[in-house]
Amino acid sequence: MDWIVQTLWLIPALPLLAAALSALLKQRQQRLAAILAVGSMVFALGLSSAAFINAVEHSGSGSTVKQVVNFFWFQAGDPQIEGTALRLGWVLDPLGAVMLVMVSLVGLLIFIYSLGYMAHDENFTRFFCFLSLFASAMLGLVIANSLLLLFICWEIVGLTSYLLIGFWYHKPSAAAAAKKAFITTRIGDLALLLGMVWLYSETGTLLFYDGGKGCLEHSALATLAVQTTSLGLAVSTGIGLLIFCGAIGKSGQVPLHVWLPDAMEGPTPVSALIHAATMVAAGVFLVARVYPLMAAQPGGGGVPGALKVVTWVGAITAIFAASIAVAQTDIKRILAYSTVSQLGFMMLGLGAGGVAVGMFHLITHAFFKALLFLGAGSVIHGCQDEQDIRRMGGLRTRMPVTFATYTVGMLALSGFPLFFSGFWSKEAILHSALGWIGLAPFYLGVIAALLTAFYMTRQVCYVFFGSSRSSRQGEAHESPPVMTIPLLVLAIFSVLAGFIGTPAWPWFQGFVSGQPATGHLGRLFEPEVLRLMLLSSAIVFAGLGLGWWLYGRTPVRTADDPDALEGLQPEVFALLKRKYFLDEIYEASVIRFNAFWAQVCDWLDHWIWSGTVQAFSFLVVGLAWLDRFFDEYVVNAGFDEGCRRLTTGGAFMSRLRCGRVQRYLRLLGVATTLLVLLLIWGCRAS
Repeated sequence: MDWIVQTLWLIPALPLLAAALSALLKQRQQRLAAILAVGSMVFALGLSSAAFINAVEHSGSGSTVKQVVNFFWFQAGDPQIEGTALRLGWVLDPLGAVMLVMVSLVGLLIFIYSLGYMAHDENFTRFFCFLSLFASAMLGLVIANSLLLLFICWEIVGLTSYLLIGFWYHKPSAAAAAKKAFITTRIGDLALLLGMVWLYSETGTLLFYDGGKGCLEHSALATLAVQTTSLGLAVSTGIGLLIFCGAIGKSGQVPLHVWLPDAMEGPTPVSALIHAATMVAAGVFLVARVYPLMAAQPGGGGVPGALKVVTWVGAITAIFAASIAVAQTDIKRILAYSTVSQLGFMMLGLGAGGVAVGMFHLITHAFFKALLFLGAGSVIHGCQDEQDIRRMGGLRTRMPVTFATYTVGMLALSGFPLFFSGFWSKEAILHSALGWIGLAPFYLGVIAALLTAFYMTRQVCYVFFGSSRSSRQGEAHESPPVMTIPLLVLAIFSVLAGFIGTPAWPWFQGFVSGQPATGHLGRLFEPEVLRLMLLSSAIVFAGLGLGWWLYGRTPVRTADDPDALEGLQPEVFALLKRKYFLDEIYEASVIRFNAFWAQVCDWLDHWIWSGTVQAFSFLVVGLAWLDRFFDEYVVNAGFDEGCRRLTTGGAFMSRLRCGRVQRYLRLLGVATTLLVLLLIWGCRAS
């Protein structure tokens, strides 16, 4: 086995070590904290690149090669009994290798960007401690060969996201957003935990691959597929749906998406790290990792039930979040809802097209969405912390590098034809959806793609075009090189990453599936491919054109001017701006029910359970008093009186036995005299 496979654990261990050392540093040791964090990510990227090269060398053989290292964690019970030893492990395969490179590369660029963005924050050291721990957990999640180890890293990701979203905890909104994210994702995590327990009870292992005995290998899958529940659902489908619930929470899918937009309260580098390459991508990666389980079904015909749910949830999320983004005014919240929508596209790709389709969009999206978030951070930094796009404008001349790179990210996200990565990955998803068993998800994806191009054009017109609409922009300036250089690198990848998965050269798809990929330019001109490319292009141009017609042709003059869409459809705009009133609906239903049930539990605790306990306590106290009365006035009184009489008698008898012979003789003489007198008196009487 190659050295990189044996030392794969070092990739998450290095950022973990950096986090541990940073936790011991003083607040003023910012330089050392930065060196530890960035240095650990540099070495992690180097090792990830070596792992990726190793995976490439082993690919193309017709099947995916999975290099596995498993080890004993601890022993529970008799070592001679099978199944009492709990084992963990790591795996290197194409899926994990490409994720390692993406997470470590994007993470490194975000770390470097943070050096400038957080330079004046007094908690700089603590920030990089949390970032390093976050990166370590995400990298550990990627290489895990055990669902248990994956879940451990999954929960650490959730913990560190709570710490990072609420990093500025002195702001009530940031503290509330952190709690909302943590609690909402716990709902999905509970279902994931139940799925793990169910899977372990059925297979006896949580290792993915273990020489034919893993839970994702043929023997286990065949058993799970033929077993059914009392509802007639295949066990593999039931477990897959529970695991997917965890992905719904972590990847912000409907209906557990509500935490993700509020997570914008954290520093912008956190938004980029969470919403681009790591946390939200973890749910998509989880579905891709357990895809064999979700695809398992008896007979092998038709679309498995779990994948149908994945497809529909993804399609609904894509259009739902895209429509909300149309009416938002916070530059980061627009990107947040865009992230929710794009994650829906990834789920749609996984359900309708398989692992390669969904993961291709995950990789391309990581680059251009990280670019957009960091670009938004550059804008906020240059505009004195302003985030309302209505109070921006005219920044293209004052922040030329940010404008150029942001435009690249915007065009990639919109799916501008041919030259940008988002076009190729989104086109692959729509192509898969078109060939699915139903066309409804395809139509939803088409509309979501149209809305994506529209709201991104609206955002760019508000931010970079027209004239300044706020006095706070008078000192707007370009960000320092430590922030703009990562933008340039991400812009390059936002263009080039798409060319590894085009129909002409589907290298990425072949790499992930283990099949050899050959380039052929003629595939671009096949009727079906060309027709869909033209449709995708028309959708993008329609969205860009409509956005420019409403917002670019006549730029907004003041921050108080009504939105162009609001002027056309005020009721619809208000509905979208208020996010379909979903937060209010949750507040009036789930939250209120939770509060009501908490009051019921409090009443039960106070009057029933506590009352019962109090009644028993009063009974016990009463019995104690009765026992005391009986003890004091019956037992003790009788015993004490007997003791006193015995003492009195003893004292009297002690006088008779004083130990003096003279007294004994006197008493004897007196007794003898009395006896003689008694005898005499008796004789006379007779």
